[in-house]
Amino acid sequence: QVQLVESGGGLVQAGGSLRLSCAASGRTFSSYAMSWFRQAPGKEREFVAAISWSGHSTTYADSVKGRFTISRDNAKNTAYLQMNSLKPEDTAAYYCAADLYGVGRRETTEYDYWGQGTQVTVSS
Repeated sequence: QVQLVESGGGLVQAGGSLRLSCAASGRTFSSYAMSWFRQAPGKEREFVAAISWSGHSTTYADSVKGRFTISRDNAKNTAYLQMNSLKPEDTAAYYCAADLYGVGRRETTEYDYWGQGTQVTVSS
């Protein structure tokens, strides 16, 4: 079992930055990969970024590549998503998910453990 709690969302102007955190508990954090997804109103949840259990491998959606950075601190049982150069189209609820069986999988149906989400709103 894995429990995930996101934090760090908020309202920011276009061009600004936010850092999201995802605190994990339960199963040993360093034994699984982590991913971030987002869901805008009226749209399906979409993959944003993923990081391997060690932190040595990362992958990103094309829409955020070069602007977002995923990282993790296994000593703190926490994953992060640093979001820079934010755009209004980045507005969404952001969710972290634990990937116990792979790395960088992009289908929501492949994940069993999700956080409750944190809202990010980017104003123009």
